[in-house]
Amino acid sequence: MVSWLGLFAALALASPEDTASFEAWATRIPEPPDAEVAEDYRFQHDVFGQIAASMADHPVDVEKIGATHQGRPIWAFHLVPDGEIERKVLVFAGIHALEWISVEVATDLLLESMRSPPPGVQLTVIPLLNPDGRAKVEQDLREGETRYRRGNAKNVDLNRDFTVHRDARAVWKRIIPGYYATSPGEEGLSQPESQALDALAAREQYDRAASLHAFGGYFYHPWSGRWARTEDQAEFVRLGRMMEDAQGDHAYKTRQLSRWGFFFRAQGTELDHLYGTYGTYAFLIELTRSGIRPLKPRTWRTYFRWYNPEDADPHRARGLQAVRALVRED
Repeated sequence: MVSWLGLFAALALASPEDTASFEAWATRIPEPPDAEVAEDYRFQHDVFGQIAASMADHPVDVEKIGATHQGRPIWAFHLVPDGEIERKVLVFAGIHALEWISVEVATDLLLESMRSPPPGVQLTVIPLLNPDGRAKVEQDLREGETRYRRGNAKNVDLNRDFTVHRDARAVWKRIIPGYYATSPGEEGLSQPESQALDALAAREQYDRAASLHAFGGYFYHPWSGRWARTEDQAEFVRLGRMMEDAQGDHAYKTRQLSRWGFFFRAQGTELDHLYGTYGTYAFLIELTRSGIRPLKPRTWRTYFRWYNPEDADPHRARGLQAVRALVRED
């Protein structure tokens, strides 16, 4: 029996116009080229085409949460349980243009959850938060170019465009200032992509979140911009250990992001913003341990390969194991 809470949430999130708009948009994405460097990875044509095809048998609520500088839509996919909502979880990927492995894992989670919805969980998946940056990388691959791409259409690093802990206090900022840079906006939320994510988080008040990145092999938790521990350190560690257990041998490590190195701080991240503003138990997951292979110099020179291992499948599986545990806690 559907609870009134679940029914209300489903009606609030459902958008027939957005669903029809997404399905029409997905059919217009150009087919991918033959690009050797992207072997084992899906271009947008295949990612969103597969999602659209799966919706025929496994309905999901689609929402356009915003649009980029270049007018590309940012899509969020919502799964709402029939019964009482026990927790809300947000998973998003593709903040950084070159980090395609993050989009693969988010898409795998969405497709799996559409087939087998997590009981009691309202799940939102944003497979690609930075479609403008992604489009630049796809164009590079078509042209056989290797360029370092991190930001959006305005070359802003969305990972530094949020409001919490934008001010750098560590003495190391005078020695290695690049580590402490934020987006150009004085207060943060200067870009349409970060604004869209914030508006969604404000509306839904998620209990947990995972921002998928590459590379490193860590489950990072707040704070990223301060050395101090959060008051919820024990719960962050518990959730991190749960994800470690789900991966088994050689699992990623759980760590506070600001303690990655004694000199390191990350100012204005989505991690600190979601926790500091909305109380969300947010993780920044650095998927894989890089695609660089010491005995293959070609991988040293290819930025795409820095972040995306040649054989994507085992890394997709490991990432999915971890995020699934955070969503389902089973």
